[in-house]
Amino acid sequence: MELRTSGSILLISCYELGHQPLGVAMPIGFLERAGYSPLAMDIAVEDFDAAKVAAARFVGISVPMHTAMRLGVRVAERIRETDPDCHICFYGLYAALNSDYLLDHGANSCIGGEFEGPLVALVQAVESGSTEAVPGVIQRDRNPGPHLYHLEFALPSRTALPGLDQYAHLDENGECRVAGYVEATRGCLHLCTHCPIPPVYEGRFFAVPEEVVLEDIRRQVEAGATHITFGDPDFLNGPKHSLRIVRAMHKEFPSLTFDFTSKIEHLLTRGEDLPEYGASGCMFIISAVESVSETVLKILAKEHTHDDFVQVLGICRDAGIPLRPTWVAFTPWTTLDDYLDMLSFVEANGLIDQIDPVQFCIRLLIPPGSLLAEHPAALPHRGELDEAAFTYRWTHPDPRMDELHKEVSKLVAIDTESEADTAETFYRIRELAQGLEPASLVCSLPPDRKRTPRLTESWFC
Repeated sequence: MELRTSGSILLISCYELGHQPLGVAMPIGFLERAGYSPLAMDIAVEDFDAAKVAAARFVGISVPMHTAMRLGVRVAERIRETDPDCHICFYGLYAALNSDYLLDHGANSCIGGEFEGPLVALVQAVESGSTEAVPGVIQRDRNPGPHLYHLEFALPSRTALPGLDQYAHLDENGECRVAGYVEATRGCLHLCTHCPIPPVYEGRFFAVPEEVVLEDIRRQVEAGATHITFGDPDFLNGPKHSLRIVRAMHKEFPSLTFDFTSKIEHLLTRGEDLPEYGASGCMFIISAVESVSETVLKILAKEHTHDDFVQVLGICRDAGIPLRPTWVAFTPWTTLDDYLDMLSFVEANGLIDQIDPVQFCIRLLIPPGSLLAEHPAALPHRGELDEAAFTYRWTHPDPRMDELHKEVSKLVAIDTESEADTAETFYRIRELAQGLEPASLVCSLPPDRKRTPRLTESWFC
């Protein structure tokens, strides 16, 4: 099968948190290095292009997260309608977790872990007509598991993707700036029970070479980026590696700002580095705090406590870097009092403008294969696996919490659509949680206040 003509290979991104998809740019770089000329499609910002699909003989669908997975299955259905004979490969984190379902619903192959090397080898096998097993590639009756070997990284190739201006921007108190996206590491050292990364990476992480990351940043700056998101699952898994990259980036681009994600645990132990990050242009740090309940934190194996979170807030403020916590606001173990405690904590610590309202309606996902799926604390609440939704169903023992989740989700959707003040939404959520009718109240925070920097795409999975 001829796969070296332009467009014979098509890589599709469905959603990557609003940024230009590295899950397509990186494998395109690998494929181009091997002599191929793939095209790209990102249905998050452009229409499904049936002509591109019809011309492709090999289609790769990037599924690094839950939302992308759900969209990707629909995309695969449309591909089969348009081009029933092409090879469809799902690759990324969720491809490994859901390979059985995908192979039963239109996929020819799946790849998880460090997927780019196996992806190139698979393309070569399809091209040659080989039926031999390809290391790292999951097919019917062939499941080698996620590919967890260090790769010789290629430089991400972004020219086939829509421009950076079509993606999430940095909102700095109402002024929007073009944002780029890179990853300095992949995988994670930690074993949080609800996270989809541990069952694939098993506590391992891989560093992307410094020169690859810096050249990718350089090219995105040339394309107009004035801010860079380091989207590593945890930027401080390799603290010396990350600090070297930030130092080199700041030396070359002194006005370039950035943000990153890290665990509370790392922010506590690497607190001495945060002032340098702040001085180098760090606008904010995202941290998956998840809960202020010690019970929930223990079950999720977050390896931090309520008091650790309070301490890190102080460390970040001293460094001049706002912390933007993310939450899993609804779990089977989160009581109504826990939810109200979370809201009180947010208000008391001046975090209202540092949290996107969608965070207050995030409901726990239990992916197949996750460490939480068979956890003793989860089993009493866990229902059947909803294969089409890629999560186990669960019901809260207190019906009020499931109802509150529905009401908060509805309220947040309406307020987001109308671009309501974050603080007004927050106080209406609190009234819902208190059993009151949410009023169109006057916000206690002034509307002309200086807001915390944020990306214009709200974080969710």
